[in-house]
Parts: sequence; structure tokens; C-alpha cells
Amino acid sequence: MKRILFLSAMAAAAIITSCSNDADTAAKMPPPNVGTDSARFTSVQWLDSVQDFGTAVKGEKVKINFKCKNTGNKPLFMYYVRPGCGCTVASYTESAILPGGIGEVNAVYDSNHGTAGNIRKTITVQTNTFNKSPILIFTGTVTAPDSTKKS
Repeated sequence: MKRILFLSAMAAAAIITSCSNDADTAAKMPPPNVGTDSARFTSVQWLDSVQDFGTAVKGEKVKINFKCKNTGNKPLFMYYVRPGCGCTVASYTESAILPGGIGEVNAVYDSNHGTAGNIRKTITVQTNTFNKSPILIFTGTVTAPDSTKKS
């Protein structure tokens, strides 16, 4: 009897948590099949798909901003944006980017991960475009903190 009550409670909790923000999620999601329905495809031009942030001291957080332009005649959707590792967090334009409009992928790289030296990181982006969706790249150099400085 306890097992049945436990399973019932778990099922109820799963239903409640899965439905808690469906309206918010639906407003941000692209139309169904936007990535596979070629009738909804458009074209995109990335204005800066490779960037060098320069030098950062280990422990600093570096912000990188990538921009794209919808060069087609249908709304552009970014529906999959994933950094290549856990040291980078990305956010992006989640709503439709109208023809001629500009969209963004904003990344924050935490230089505290890994060792000092040259770095090269990637962000995979998938869009509803005819042209191949890019892998955004940023590079830079992470230096060790200067332990000889006095505060």
C-alpha cells in the first residue's frame, strides 16, 4: 500500500512540474518542424562568427557577442545553441528574427576553468536556414594571476 501511495505521489509531482510553465516555453519555441520544413527556411549571414577576445587573467569572466542578420524572406529561428564545454554559458535571441533583422548569441566564458594559455572554444548553432549553420568560435589567451602585485 505504501508503494502505491509513493508511486501515485511521484506521478502527481511529475505532472505538476512538467506543466508549470508550458505557456512560457511555448512562447519561446519555434514553430514545429522549423528545422526540417524547407518551406520555412530562410538565409542568414553571420557578421562575426570567429572572435578573439584578447587576453584575460585566469578567474575573469569574458563576454563575447556574436551577431547574425536574417538575409532571407522568412522569419529566422535559432533553435539549438550549445557551447562546446561547461566553461561557457550562451544565451541567444529566442524569438523570431524578421527578414532584415539582427539576432545575437551572447556567451560568457569563465576563464577559471582549465589552465592558463591559448584557448579555442566553440558554440554550435542550428537555425532554419538553407545555408549550413555555423559553429561560432572564440579564441584568446588566459594568463596566470600576477602574484607579485600588492593590494
